[in-house]
Amino acid sequence: MMASPSAANPTAARARARMVERLRSDGIRDERVLNALNQVPRHAFVEEALASRAYEDTALPLGFQQTISQPFIVARMAELLVAGGRAMGKTLEVGAGCGYQAAVLSYLASDVYAIERIGKLLEKARANLRPLRLPNVRLKHADGSLGLPEVAPFDSIILAAAASAVPKMLVEQLAPLGRMVLPLALPSGEQVVVLIERAANGGFKETRLDAVRFVPLLPGTE
Repeated sequence: MMASPSAANPTAARARARMVERLRSDGIRDERVLNALNQVPRHAFVEEALASRAYEDTALPLGFQQTISQPFIVARMAELLVAGGRAMGKTLEVGAGCGYQAAVLSYLASDVYAIERIGKLLEKARANLRPLRLPNVRLKHADGSLGLPEVAPFDSIILAAAASAVPKMLVEQLAPLGRMVLPLALPSGEQVVVLIERAANGGFKETRLDAVRFVPLLPGTE
């Protein structure tokens, strides 16, 4: 039986618990989300030189001009997807990065399909996730803006990169009553979190929320 992250590294477990308490005091209320972040050893997803900063509430560089998202933003976007006691269900993550958010989502979703367009970064995500043995996470090297139509529909979709417009192909892959949360780049240069909810009759509701800062969503693969 695999040891829990807490048992493996008590110092990191204490730092992670403090991070979760900060998130709670900063307004994250869903205990399922807080528990998910408490389960995942964020220090295992960053470069060794940055491990001492892993539980700060800040984005950190991953190389390839990418970052691991700020814990508050990971928690906030997840909370939007499960708000109202909703189950996250089958989930698509666009922008797997180092694999950290996929690991968090694995504790909230029935299945996580995580897409990454940068092949070498996907290899890093696979290596980071392997020791955690998460059976419901699947990684794919693909153009995230196209989604995964062969696996759709998805109950939840989350983007870890800012789109200049809501990607039509992703919206079409939302199941009835599904939700998508993404950073949207505005013409002003600002970015905001957008929640898109699909009604049972196929209609959509769009809600603009917090200001954020993400790397841009780019097409293609490399």
